[in-house]
Amino acid sequence: MPDMLVRLYQLPDSAQSLVRVQGHGVTIRRPQPYEMSTVRTFVEQHFTTGWADEVTVAFAHQPISAYIATLDGCIVGFAAYNCTRKGFFGPTGVMEIHRGKGVGLALLILCLEGMAEEGYAYAIIGAAGPTDFYSKAVNAQIIEDSVPGIYNKAIKLPE
Repeated sequence: MPDMLVRLYQLPDSAQSLVRVQGHGVTIRRPQPYEMSTVRTFVEQHFTTGWADEVTVAFAHQPISAYIATLDGCIVGFAAYNCTRKGFFGPTGVMEIHRGKGVGLALLILCLEGMAEEGYAYAIIGAAGPTDFYSKAVNAQIIEDSVPGIYNKAIKLPE
């Protein structure tokens, strides 16, 4: 999967995305420090341990470099930035039953706005899975020759 580049000075306004998810009863906000274990457990149970490791890094930043989507007090999605590397968006994920409601889009835009507020002009989406989604959502552009990217250096346990 290729990396993608996003111009943070040309983002869509997050207001429309937030109104859309609120219509589904979803709230999006930054998590609190005391919610780290809950967020980590959610990510590990619904996605991967590696992503849970990455999102834990978000809690070391001030402000916390992550957002969560909640419905009736339960986490249904998350997104983080500046976890794998500075200037990188991700990881991010939304529970399958809550996809298609704009939750992922709202999480993406809020994270990218957070990066812009911290002074970044560009963001990298590392190993971008749904490249068409990112292209349409925030005009992300594929970075040529970015496969396998930084993730090819991950260590493994011996067999």
